[in-house]
Amino acid sequence: MGFPHKSHERETVVLSQHFGNAEARSLDGWKKLGGYKALEKALGMQPAEIVEVVKASGLRGRGGAGYPTGLKWSFMKPGDGKPHYLCCNADESEPGTFKDREIMRWTPHALVEACAIGAYAIGAETAYIYIRGEFTEPLAEMSRAVKEAYAAGIVGKNAMGTGKCVDVHVHKGAGAYICGEETALMNSLEGRRGNPRIKPPFPAVSGLFGMPTTINNVETLVAVNHILLRGADWYKGMSLSNPKSTGTKLFSVCGNIARPGNYEVQMGFPFKDFLYDVCGGPLEGRQFKAVIPGGVSVPIQNMEEAEATLMDYEGFVERGSMLGSGGVIVIDDAQNMVKVIARIARFFAHESCAQCTQCREGTAWATRILERIADGHGATEDLDTLLDISEDMTGKTICVLSDSCATPIVSGIKKFREEFEVLIKQRRFHAVAAAVA
Repeated sequence: MGFPHKSHERETVVLSQHFGNAEARSLDGWKKLGGYKALEKALGMQPAEIVEVVKASGLRGRGGAGYPTGLKWSFMKPGDGKPHYLCCNADESEPGTFKDREIMRWTPHALVEACAIGAYAIGAETAYIYIRGEFTEPLAEMSRAVKEAYAAGIVGKNAMGTGKCVDVHVHKGAGAYICGEETALMNSLEGRRGNPRIKPPFPAVSGLFGMPTTINNVETLVAVNHILLRGADWYKGMSLSNPKSTGTKLFSVCGNIARPGNYEVQMGFPFKDFLYDVCGGPLEGRQFKAVIPGGVSVPIQNMEEAEATLMDYEGFVERGSMLGSGGVIVIDDAQNMVKVIARIARFFAHESCAQCTQCREGTAWATRILERIADGHGATEDLDTLLDISEDMTGKTICVLSDSCATPIVSGIKKFREEFEVLIKQRRFHAVAAAVA
């Protein structure tokens, strides 16, 4: 599923410039558009040179963590005598996020090229693209693109005639949210249950098959193609606010808004202008109430916070949330925040791998309480209980799934407490009325 891309004024279209262009899907079409020039350039460079260019660009992970990509690549040590691996995280299971699948649908060769560049830069001969199992069209397009690239000698044992080996493989996931977590993804690739691993050891030391591994998001890798061709200074020059947040970012917009879809803007773009001008504002007769700006794992913003935000890593943190994956979920005044938060909690309870007690029990317990409040059967002490459960779920588990459940609960109670209290008071009113009757 995906929304068609329509370029609107004030977008800065780089990664998404060929969305909707069927010609960009084929190898011949991609080459006409300048495809594989970045890989050709990369294979003529030393791996360390590529890493330094990416470092200088300021590119940070676009999957949610925002870790500097060049620094992450530098942890790998080519020539250590061990096999190295690159894993492309194309699982994209964060609710509200749908930009990576559009890259794979419309520009599959861009990702093949990016994986080959990334693998070569970290001294890996093998790259795996781990794609969410439900993504039938992206899977088909990526599989076809990889076959075309092998047939043309672009990847394989003699990549582009350079004598260098770069293999790229597509791996179909089984549709588990937890496999978007990097160590669970590696377990799944190895044919094991997709449970997160305890760290350390970190993937750069002991990752896939126990060997040094780097995991990058689709959008992160594809940005490297443009950085190599246009330069680190060009990429840094697209920052509108903070020099720590460079380049462009794809934002997936859904919910109660006039023009949902994927939009690409420069880091630091004003969020108010983005919501009202680029995305068309609220639906007729409605008003915005809240925004979840980075997928459901990040804190909810009220509109005062959202309208004062600059769209970069630091800007969202300064205004009480996080950039996350860039999945913007807009909630208007026709929605009940308690029901929204209860729905989010149920998702995390369902997707917990059940490895950690705090997550297994906490997500389920919080969901039951939230749904009870939403149904009009809550009590005042439930709010304190939810906050206590959330505290016990934060920072105490192997991965951050339980934190992701706790975050919207805590921010929701903090910023929209009156909506919880209204439902709880309704319960008291009905109880008193029943007793009098």
